Amino acid sequence: MLSFASFLPHPPVIIPSVGSEKDRKITEKTIVAMEKIATDFQSKEIDTVVIVSPHSQLDYGRITLNISPVLNGNFNLFGDFKTLFSFKNDIKVLKQITEELEKEKFPFRLLNDNFLDHGVLVPLFFLMKNKKTLPKIVIIGYSYLDNKTHFEFGKILKKVFKETDKKISFIASGDLSHCSTENAPCEYSPKGKIFDEKIVSLVKEKKIEEIINLEKNLVENACECGFKSLLILLGVINDEKWKPEIISYEAPFGVGYLVLNIKLN
Repeated sequence: MLSFASFLPHPPVIIPSVGSEKDRKITEKTIVAMEKIATDFQSKEIDTVVIVSPHSQLDYGRITLNISPVLNGNFNLFGDFKTLFSFKNDIKVLKQITEELEKEKFPFRLLNDNFLDHGVLVPLFFLMKNKKTLPKIVIIGYSYLDNKTHFEFGKILKKVFKETDKKISFIASGDLSHCSTENAPCEYSPKGKIFDEKIVSLVKEKKIEEIINLEKNLVENACECGFKSLLILLGVINDEKWKPEIISYEAPFGVGYLVLNIKLN
């Protein structure tokens, strides 16, 4: 059963061993929000975390499922050579997902890669903090197929989650626009800020259809990495009784960080 769901950002600078004191001060709002959502997560006694990351190995026309039995990661790329992660893959849940995808003739591929990217590790760093017993995880990479297809994929996941007796957490990892200020990683575009404001507003109002049908030009010019993750999340919670809790939003460095908790009834 689905017990927890959220949309979380993944900036490595919010990790204490990566970001400078100045970085952490600039992103304090996001850090506090991540710590708050972690408290809620840890109260649920989750068995399995299913997480979609934009930085996993992606395939243009298929969803990617990682079948490596053990999944390891670190922050070496960001200058931290001490923090290490190791999780067991939930092969049983993964098998249930693949069987359902085959039944629905949904395009997917299996990837055997034990490396965890920062799109997975940053959210898990907060969610797993001080936990003695770690849940198993399932790693998913989205595709470049259309919006509706990703929403439908989320609905397939929802069916699997309903059929399992495990307590499932679904995490949609992603940052919003990367171009909302002149010093942003992508070339500045006024559409970056418009995109972020639109997403926050539509999520608050639970306007799923409007999010799915968001203007293609607006999305493409936002230079984002979280929109497809969000679409999958919306498919997962579709038809559920849910309430959006926007814990925080900010755009330091010109990148939109949204911390969204989904209250499930």
